[in-house]
Amino acid sequence: MIGKTRRAEESAEFEDFAYSRGQRLFRTALLLCGDWHLAEDLTQVTLAKLFAAWPKVRRADNQDAYARGTLVRSYLSHRRLRRSGERPALGELPEGTAPGDDPALRVTLLAALAELQPRDRAVLVLRYWEDRSVEETAAELGVSAGAVRAQSLRALGRLRAVLGPEAAEHLTRS
Repeated sequence: MIGKTRRAEESAEFEDFAYSRGQRLFRTALLLCGDWHLAEDLTQVTLAKLFAAWPKVRRADNQDAYARGTLVRSYLSHRRLRRSGERPALGELPEGTAPGDDPALRVTLLAALAELQPRDRAVLVLRYWEDRSVEETAAELGVSAGAVRAQSLRALGRLRAVLGPEAAEHLTRS
């Protein structure tokens, strides 16, 4: 009876966790892959992995970082497995813009991110869109802080090349 009560408590804890963090995980997944449906799948896979490891996750110092790391690894694993698959074009954006945002720049930036390699995209999304530190990004990607710095510089250069001079200049001003 005690085991059932404990499992019920853990299940309720996980439901609260999934409810409170699910949208943010989905948004990060969408930024990583650029495909609404794949982002939903990646979010579900991540939540399933977290549920399976919930006793370990609930003891983690930073559950959000653990979840993001699981999501990023799921995304990179998916990209490795689907290397020759088609990449969907970015359709409608799922969310509105905040006051003061430039919708055209946002669409341009999302399209440019979609053209980058998965590892470059993951570094840029974590470092600049999610505003993670170098150390947090390194931990989530399973690489050294120096590798994150170097890859960030290279990925930003590639992003600027994809964006073109006018859009890249606008990004450095904002």
